Amino acid sequence: KINVGVLGATGMVGQRYIKLLENHPWFKVTYVAASPRSAGKLYKQAVENRWLIGSDIPDDVKDLTVQDANNADLAVGKCRFVFSALEMGKDEIKALEAAYAQKGIPVVSNASANRWTEDVPMLIPEINWNHIDVIEAQKEHHGWDKGFIAVKPNCSLQTYMMPLYALQQAGYPVKRMIVTTLQAVSGAGYPGVSSFDMIDNIVPYIGGEEEKTEKECLKILGSVKDGKIENAAFPVVSSTCTRVPVIDGHTATVNLEFDLPEDKKPSLEEIINVWRNFSSVPQELDLPSAPKHPIVYREEINRPQPKRDRDTEKGMACVLGRLRKCNVFDVKFVALSHNTKRGAALGGILNAELLKAKGFFN
Repeated sequence: KINVGVLGATGMVGQRYIKLLENHPWFKVTYVAASPRSAGKLYKQAVENRWLIGSDIPDDVKDLTVQDANNADLAVGKCRFVFSALEMGKDEIKALEAAYAQKGIPVVSNASANRWTEDVPMLIPEINWNHIDVIEAQKEHHGWDKGFIAVKPNCSLQTYMMPLYALQQAGYPVKRMIVTTLQAVSGAGYPGVSSFDMIDNIVPYIGGEEEKTEKECLKILGSVKDGKIENAAFPVVSSTCTRVPVIDGHTATVNLEFDLPEDKKPSLEEIINVWRNFSSVPQELDLPSAPKHPIVYREEINRPQPKRDRDTEKGMACVLGRLRKCNVFDVKFVALSHNTKRGAALGGILNAELLKAKGFFN
């Protein structure tokens, strides 16, 4: 197995990484790092009374000594690459991830700091696996030997990007899209939104979320050109992002307009057929965390629902339902994904599996 580290290992996403990597067939956690206040403690002591995952701390991690994440030198020789679940300012994260890469340690990041760095791939492996081609240019640009940075996108995008991409690939390009997200409280981290704000309530604003929804999809759908990622021009997206009293599982309602003449637009049956038959590189490579069916369409009129459907395909599928004609655009549907699995740690692990399968950790 490849020895890996987790930066921000005591936080909510870091803990999820620790648990999901337990018994992973390819990776083994040998290094954990967090803030200076946790450094020097055994991991089980550092997370005492604040272990948030609903089962015991993995035996092979609980007695690891937590290191200071601010010192990249401490990771040298301890792990082949690191997962970044850092919780600090964007400029600090950007500098620190670069410091690890400089030391020859690749960084597979869950943080948003480098999402708009033009030579850093922002990966959903079923969609833009080929964006890893920019990594060689990134390494050359910085003078890095073995180190590099790859990131995952905002968690809410995982809810609808695969069905959008599947339609694009089938020859049904999307011109405009309206998205309304109903995002779970776990997306705000821990302790997150106060109970007084969330119980019996919906909060119709999440700072910075609408900008991410409207822009990140264009980088994901873009292409590698001249050593950087060039954004796609379409679709034009208008979004409204809300926080709802659900623990896990981001839901989105999506309205699509196709960039096609009326007689070339797909029927509802053709759209569902595209979604149900969608498969991509992670499935071809049989990556350990890849869902067998990345898109699952449910026929029931009242699905998907977070409580019933978020764990479909071990939390890695995009679950869709309620596809119907739209009176303003062409079609509309409801989408759901697990924000702390596909949208966070397990999505990061899938990114690492893709990079490993393509030889980037050799």
